[in-house]
Amino acid sequence: MQLFDDPSRIDTNLDSRSISFENPTGARSAGGTAAGGRKGAPNRRIAAGEKVVLADIAGPGRVRHIWMTFMAAPPEAMRAVMLDVYYDGRSEPSISVPCLDFFGLPHGRMVHCVTALTAVQEGRGLNSYFPMPFARAIRIELTNAGTRAINFYYQVDYTLEPFAADTGYLHVSFRRENPTTLKRDFTIAEGFEGPGRFLGCVVGVRVLPDDMIWYGEGEFKFYRDGDGDLPTICGTGLEDYVGTAWGMGAHTAPYQGAPLIVAPPADPGSPIPPKPDFVGFYRWHLADPIVFEREMRATMQQIGALMVPKGAEHLIEEWGARYALAGNGWVTGGDLSRASLHGFAIAERVDDYSAAAFVYARTPQSVPRLDVEAAVADIGRRDYEKKPRGIVPGA
Repeated sequence: MQLFDDPSRIDTNLDSRSISFENPTGARSAGGTAAGGRKGAPNRRIAAGEKVVLADIAGPGRVRHIWMTFMAAPPEAMRAVMLDVYYDGRSEPSISVPCLDFFGLPHGRMVHCVTALTAVQEGRGLNSYFPMPFARAIRIELTNAGTRAINFYYQVDYTLEPFAADTGYLHVSFRRENPTTLKRDFTIAEGFEGPGRFLGCVVGVRVLPDDMIWYGEGEFKFYRDGDGDLPTICGTGLEDYVGTAWGMGAHTAPYQGAPLIVAPPADPGSPIPPKPDFVGFYRWHLADPIVFEREMRATMQQIGALMVPKGAEHLIEEWGARYALAGNGWVTGGDLSRASLHGFAIAERVDDYSAAAFVYARTPQSVPRLDVEAAVADIGRRDYEKKPRGIVPGA
């Protein structure tokens, strides 16, 4: 995937356009008509429950950049602002997702994050650079499905241009399992018909409390084109899929990262860092494309780690009875002794997972409409969290 054009190439076949409240149709010579061109309509207040058509464009063309912002609010209100995209006159959306998840941030929380395809600058300005080609038309809708009005600004930058035969339409589906089912891998995406390409995902984890010291031993798996019980692509662990190792703290990189780690303050009397309450990570398969011809399914396992310190050997029997062990069972002795551990095991666990999956497909297809009630459940701000800058009074 080419992220941007050769800037030295001047292609006059590209008809450059832009839509905002200052030019809602993107028409030539029609920008800034309000207030005589002196910034008369930069934004709109969108009421609770209101739907707004951000762009309705006749093709062929390509959306190249979307920017938007709205005032910070509690997580439930932020995640209730949703984006739907329809291609070529279809009545069902091919993108239906919370806005923040589309830009790389689950759980309704704004943090600074810059990736190869998105940027949430200063935790305030939402930018996406996903190529979004369309053959006949594209309609982009925003719905404020929350209970409070928002002050909304946006801009959609696009070009009118030919639609190539090998082009794919961007699809974004949203799934959440709250909680997951023991020993059943969470499905990130499935059901898309090829030819297609799995671009990647934005995943949110609400880590549920238990005795495990680590929640992320599960593997990413990708099944394609006839794979049965076993996948073609199999990773080695959650943090490994995100590109880091030995646990996962807040970080970002062009193709993968975990910008959102919400955890309680560390206990100064414990050498063990606290498990987070919320984790948000992204993974873009740009340099390592995953292509399928007919069908696909992407999943993530829910497996954690148990560590028994020396002097607490009784926990092996207690935890062995409480948890379903995974892998090869308990490991004792050897290198563990140097780490003051008696035993280590991985075990099946249950957490709350959500995923926005980004898939290009040769033909436009329908995705499930976002279930807003399910998306906003159980994501309230913790007592130890600081309110973000710009939050509305009393929020």
